[in-house]
Amino acid sequence: MNHAARTLAFVARFVVLGLAVAFVIGLFWPGSGAFLRERFTPPVIEHEPAAVEPAAPGAGTGPVSYADAVAKAAPSVVNIYANKLVTEQPRELYSDPVLQRIFSVPTGPARTRRQQNLGSGVIVREDGYVLTNNHVIANADDIQLLLYDGRVAKARVVGSDDETDLAVLKVDAGNLPAIHMTDAESRPRVGDVVLAIGNPFGIGQTVTMGIVSAIGRQLNLSSLENFIQTDAAINFGNSGGALVNAHGELVGINTSLIGQAVGAEGIGFAIPVQSAREVLDQIIQTGHVVRGWIGADYGAVPVSADSGLPSAARGVVVNDVSPGGPAALAGIQQRDVLLRIGDEDILDPSDLRRHEASLKPGDPVQVSGLRNGAAFNTTVTPAQRPPTAPMQALQGAAR
Repeated sequence: MNHAARTLAFVARFVVLGLAVAFVIGLFWPGSGAFLRERFTPPVIEHEPAAVEPAAPGAGTGPVSYADAVAKAAPSVVNIYANKLVTEQPRELYSDPVLQRIFSVPTGPARTRRQQNLGSGVIVREDGYVLTNNHVIANADDIQLLLYDGRVAKARVVGSDDETDLAVLKVDAGNLPAIHMTDAESRPRVGDVVLAIGNPFGIGQTVTMGIVSAIGRQLNLSSLENFIQTDAAINFGNSGGALVNAHGELVGINTSLIGQAVGAEGIGFAIPVQSAREVLDQIIQTGHVVRGWIGADYGAVPVSADSGLPSAARGVVVNDVSPGGPAALAGIQQRDVLLRIGDEDILDPSDLRRHEASLKPGDPVQVSGLRNGAAFNTTVTPAQRPPTAPMQALQGAAR
């Protein structure tokens, strides 16, 4: 203990002596503290901030909201209420004709009731033209539109096209906001974000979001179908509504879906705006749609896996020829491979159907191809395409 006490006392004396010396120096040399700190403090090395690498193009640049697109497109989408009178026959108590004669019970006269069909439409011109689906307004005797601003207007049918399931309505009202339709250079691509706007189940205007799942879909191989497939929710009542891109521009008219009844989920279809525009223009000009027809059924060219040829071979193979039709009169036969029509190469069956539909009935066109490996040329005079019933066995119309 004595040794520790002596050591502590020795340290204390040196601390007191140091403080006394510092007091005297500070008294006679006031700036000594700053001088000593500047003299003996080690320099501080400043480090430059690390360089931040620029983000990859497109990374993190996606929109966090599609409200602007909806605000741009939604005012052009209307709710459609198509009313018609339906006659109901009296119901027989017995289905067996013998029992019906034995127990003859009067069933009363037939009665009529008003049936309302719900759907959607898109204002495509400021002078009152509206695009919708034909099945929404078919056989309706009274069509009412509920506009985005709450106004109700009566509409009349200008014309319809069963094959594409499109109809054009005309409404006489002012201040109608027409939607902006994309052009041919802005066709949707698989993976593009799309918004479906319509009136599902009559609950009011609703917006759903998804992506373009596929393009060029055909559910009926003999028709002109060229659907946009999307997983944006399309429900009953969405028919005729708008499918728009992330900029609020119209890319398609919602038309049908494959429902859960067949185990499907998230598979809806829309008519591309390019097809809808062609129908719109013809109906406004003439009241109906005229398409060319060569009178042949054709499909993809079969290519063997070990043939060395590309899987997507050019042209189509003729599967059948309508007796007395334009193709038969031109000498086209089964198993002929058609490669060119007019000035255009034939890429595949869908491509030929589009070319065929655009032909003017009565105007001859050159067709070339292969028959048993040998080249041939012929002239086909297309006729007007006969009406065909749209197929709705697989898909359900989104009424």
